Amino acid sequence: MAVEKYSIGGTMQETDASEAFADIPQNRVLLAEKLTVNAPSKPVIEEDLTNVEQVFERFKPKVDVNFETSDGVPRKETLAFKNLGDFGVKGITAQSNFLGELTLQREEFRKIIKQLKSNKLLHKALKKEETRQHLINSLNALIKELETK
Repeated sequence: MAVEKYSIGGTMQETDASEAFADIPQNRVLLAEKLTVNAPSKPVIEEDLTNVEQVFERFKPKVDVNFETSDGVPRKETLAFKNLGDFGVKGITAQSNFLGELTLQREEFRKIIKQLKSNKLLHKALKKEETRQHLINSLNALIKELETK
């Protein structure tokens, strides 16, 4: 029994064609990806590779990545991929010194924000205009002192 589909307005559209693609069985994996920087001169079928680990071992995929620091200084790193886990955030961050430094910096900023949100004395000082201005002046003096050292 065929299920009929109706569109808005009540018109019936009959389907007279079946799907042209069969589903890939659950126990099969199709992997199609460029794993090297330079394309081969002619396509090669790798029939002896039977699992993902062998594919990574054969092609040793890697990529050169250009990062830019907050100062605008370019920083180049090479990321290599040895398994599927290397493509995730943790895998990429573990390989990159630059991203590792950014992750540590982000965690430090989160700790500072958490402390500032829970600091009752700071909230009390910020409510009064006079104490807020004293705090701003103190922070500006601290910034100048740090910049001169």
